[in-house]
Amino acid sequence: MTKKITIAAVLLLSLLSAQAARAQTYYMLDSVSVTASKIPVPLHKNTRTVTLIDSLSIASAPAENVNDLLKYALGVDVRQRGAMGMQTDISMRGGTYNQIAILLNGIDISDPQTGHNSADFPVNLGDIDHIEVLEGPSARGHGATSMIGAINIVTKSYGRNAATVNLEGGSFGYGNVNASAALKGRSSFHTLSAGYQRSDGFNRNAAGGLNSDFRTFKSFYHGRADLPATTLEWQAGASLKDFGSSTFYSARFDDQFEHTFKTFAAVKAEGKGALHFTPSVYWTRGEDRFELFRGAPQRYPFNYHRTNTIGGDFHFSFDSRFGRSAFGAGVRHEAIRSTNLGETLGTPEGVYVRGLGRTAFTVFAEHGVVLERFTASAGLTAVYNTGNAEGVRFYPGAEMNLRLTDALRIYGSYNASYRMPTFTELYYSVGGHLADPTLKAEKVHAFEGGLKFLGKGIRAVATVYYNRGKDIIDWIQDVHAGEDAPWMSVNHTVLNTFGQEATLQFSFAEQLGRKGFPLRSLSVGYSHISQDKKTDAGFRSLYSMEYIRHRITAQADFRFGEHVAANLSYRYVDRATGSELIKPYSLLDAKVSYERPAWEAYLRVNNLLNREYYDFGDIPQPGLWFMAGIRVNWQ
Repeated sequence: MTKKITIAAVLLLSLLSAQAARAQTYYMLDSVSVTASKIPVPLHKNTRTVTLIDSLSIASAPAENVNDLLKYALGVDVRQRGAMGMQTDISMRGGTYNQIAILLNGIDISDPQTGHNSADFPVNLGDIDHIEVLEGPSARGHGATSMIGAINIVTKSYGRNAATVNLEGGSFGYGNVNASAALKGRSSFHTLSAGYQRSDGFNRNAAGGLNSDFRTFKSFYHGRADLPATTLEWQAGASLKDFGSSTFYSARFDDQFEHTFKTFAAVKAEGKGALHFTPSVYWTRGEDRFELFRGAPQRYPFNYHRTNTIGGDFHFSFDSRFGRSAFGAGVRHEAIRSTNLGETLGTPEGVYVRGLGRTAFTVFAEHGVVLERFTASAGLTAVYNTGNAEGVRFYPGAEMNLRLTDALRIYGSYNASYRMPTFTELYYSVGGHLADPTLKAEKVHAFEGGLKFLGKGIRAVATVYYNRGKDIIDWIQDVHAGEDAPWMSVNHTVLNTFGQEATLQFSFAEQLGRKGFPLRSLSVGYSHISQDKKTDAGFRSLYSMEYIRHRITAQADFRFGEHVAANLSYRYVDRATGSELIKPYSLLDAKVSYERPAWEAYLRVNNLLNREYYDFGDIPQPGLWFMAGIRVNWQ
């Protein structure tokens, strides 16, 4: 009954209030290319399921950070322990948070220690031009971390000098200030941004102290130079977080705390000749300090971790009468120093007494054909990683897109992919955990097919996919051994995932051609997943089998006159889980803004109906949360 009422409410909301938080914008279909593979193609000819979240969608959505924004993308599962993205796991299509790649302007910034830290984005929401969400295995395009999908954040590239200052305040002592500036030269541009965010948190520990408070600082720089023979880009960023971890990792301790600090730098070039060269080098460093008892190392020693990832890619492509061919190679070295992860170091390095390093070598070849009504590509990636004993492995893939009519397209794909275990999965054997350092790499064979209808002001997509996973990694606990039994990292033999997705979107301005119509656009979506796992009975899963079984999204975007805009975003989540607290829930977020050319004032409300809900175990999520802000622009 509850489910029927919820679905009816969503449909009613869709009919009455309308528009989707344009989680995808389609008037740009002919001009936007996405990088699902090494051969970028226009979005409307893409052979995969790709969600494009554009700058207008980002500005109108009732979200303050990338983590919250991704909750409105139908195929993305965002599970938060802390508010405002303090500790977020992002996954897709029934996979885990370790199985997707996080990229910034095409550079992989995923964390080899744990996917918990991969979502420490060093950019503010106002820095972002658009986000590409690629569902499905992407080893050919984005390497080993993209087993189930990839999220590529693309920052703004101003064509003029500009500056922005944004101030926010709200419930629970929330405050946010960020600023950005852009400088346009004769043949170059530079952008620089910085932001600070804080809150006292929405709950307290048993002693009455803060335990969900947070302080964050982010800074980002991006430069670009257009030279005669090449385009050169360089970027650097940092993300610092200090946050109360409540009962994030153990229900028995309610005063946990965590500090993370991520820095990165990258340089990328793109040739302009007939032989199109694209080399890049990058470096990412992550620091993590976990305190089981906040500020009290004498009660239990703090856990310290430091990771360094350095890599480079070089690929080139060229066009011929047979289409476009691409070839290339890459190397990625990942290393960790830790108090408890890795092998014992011969000589301790300060607090670090353990460590480990591994290097992945990748070679690929791909060929694509883009015709007026038909698009196809196929490729093969060969991988060797020094971190396991599986030798060289090959991962093929192929996709096609056929335009049946001017509006209707059919597409299909097959891709094989893999993922190396994180250092946590290999070595975390403290605090009730027992890791296995001999874990194998995860593998998946994925099949996908669907229909796309791209008409004037209407977009409909129906997708069916099947993922056959092997050696899938999860933490499991023997339920017969009691609550104190250790959580063990293991390779499941087989995990089969069968899913369906459907989205329907309307642009009323494009359909009716009436600028004064208050309803700008409408979007509804539904997804369903079922999993069949082959594992022993009597074990409780911590991650792999806690997927979203049913999900509904609906978003409405309004314009009242020239200056007032409003957005409503709804989502219903029914998660398959063994927890009694994690029940189906419905959430409604809203944003109202008054916009002028030089400034904007807005009110944003998350969890408007003040619902009680859980994403993990017994960790409550925030109730009603008000935020008000003003943004001033100079240009």
